[in-house]
Amino acid sequence: MSQQEKKFLAFFKLKRIIWPVLLGLGVTGWMLFDGFDKEAYLKISWGYAAFLWLFVAILLQILRDFAYMLRIRLLTGKKLGWKQSFQVIMLWEFASSVTPSIVGGSAIALYILAKEKIPAGSSTAIVLIASFLDELFYLIMVPLVIFLVGFDTIFSFTGSSNQFFGLEMGLQGLFIIGYIFIFILNCVIFYGVFFRPENLKKLLIAIFKLRFLRKWQTQISKVGDDLITTSIEMRGKSIQFWLKAFFTTFLSWTARFWMVNCLILMVGGSGDQFLIYARQLVMWVIMLISPTPGGSGVAEYIFNGFLSSVIPFGLGAAIAITWRLLSYYPYLFIGLIILPIWLKRVFKVNSKKGKS
Repeated sequence: MSQQEKKFLAFFKLKRIIWPVLLGLGVTGWMLFDGFDKEAYLKISWGYAAFLWLFVAILLQILRDFAYMLRIRLLTGKKLGWKQSFQVIMLWEFASSVTPSIVGGSAIALYILAKEKIPAGSSTAIVLIASFLDELFYLIMVPLVIFLVGFDTIFSFTGSSNQFFGLEMGLQGLFIIGYIFIFILNCVIFYGVFFRPENLKKLLIAIFKLRFLRKWQTQISKVGDDLITTSIEMRGKSIQFWLKAFFTTFLSWTARFWMVNCLILMVGGSGDQFLIYARQLVMWVIMLISPTPGGSGVAEYIFNGFLSSVIPFGLGAAIAITWRLLSYYPYLFIGLIILPIWLKRVFKVNSKKGKS
């Protein structure tokens, strides 16, 4: 086994999986204990409607992953079959679940695609464009929901102090800074991929010659190389290709967010469903900068804060843990099952090719 393969396997050590699970369950356990309301639980009507909304929520979670599979097949030019696409997406999500949200699973995704015999240039382009499309969805939807719902309405739950986790800037300020950062990052990627990647690389290297940035000069040069590679791979793609790529991205993220709406409706929650969707978009910025693996602990805590006004009193923690049981924890356990199967398949294929 090579050193690279050992590093890959070390990334999925059991302790990386146990800690986010314990952290997430610990936070939700405390929330359940702190805000337990027996009457609220007794009022839940477990009739046809409740199970229907739960079923729809599960379907939306499946749709989210299916849309990602469609996208990875499109971005790889259908070089991956359905079985391969499923394993790649599950392992990609697995990697994202055991790393801080701000880091993500991109580095692991590159290794996975390389083992699937996707050329290095194509792998880099696929991972970069996938991230670009995810953030593009966010950049488009945020102004739209603010226009339809209203900025003040979205943030009406924050109270007069406008503080969050002790940050003086308040939640609105944190959200605006996060949005501007994503906007600038995507503009840089867009310019680099579709216009002048060589010029952008030169500019980045020049900026990182500054004394306090110099230690990252090697890494930023690699980023510049990745932009050039991605530009070569993606230039000339048809309008139809980009429409399909964005549609699958839109489908996946919409299913991800509307699943929460279904869970709230399941327990008899009320309110403007589009407002619930809008607040999730804001919540995603906070989760994006979470230092914990997969946002564990932070996600459960902020969920109740963002959506408590539309969830029956006392049920916020229960819905939060149900949400994470459907959208986060499955990837940890599916990843554990898929990983040895995938390793056996790719290393078997590689060994056969090595002998031929």
